[in-house]
Amino acid sequence: MFIQTETTPNPATLKFLPGRDVLPDGSVNFTAAEDAKVSPLASRLFAVSGVEGVFLGSDFVTVTKAASEDWTGLKPALLGAIMEHFMAGLPVMNDGTAGTEAGADEQYDPADRELVLQIKELIDTRVRPAVAQDGG
Repeated sequence: MFIQTETTPNPATLKFLPGRDVLPDGSVNFTAAEDAKVSPLASRLFAVSGVEGVFLGSDFVTVTKAASEDWTGLKPALLGAIMEHFMAGLPVMNDGTAGTEAGADEQYDPADRELVLQIKELIDTRVRPAVAQDGG
C-alpha cells in the first residue's frame, strides 16, 4: 500500500491520500481524542503523540499537529498507523456512525425540507471540495 501526502496552506496540517475510500459519504472532523472514539482510524491517529486534530474525507485523512511537534518525526508514525489500519481491514467508523455530523440528529421543520436539501447540495458540491483542497 502506498500513501501519498500533500502539504496544505496550513503548515500544521498534512493531507494523507491512502489511494482508497476513507468515508463513502460526507466527512468528519475530530478535534479531541475523546470525540474520536466513534472512529477506530481517528483513535489510532490520536494515539500518536502530537496529534491535535483528524479530519476524515471521502478519500483522504488530514492530520493537524501540535505547534511544538515537527513533521519529520510525526509523519512516519502517522503513515504507519494509517497503513496498518487499512491493511488490517478495520473499519474507519464504528457501526451505526457515518460521515457528516457523525451520529447527530437533524432537526428542522418539515416545511423547510426543500431548502435543507438545497443547502446540503451546496455544501457537498461547493464547500466540501474547497475545504478538501485546503487540507480538510
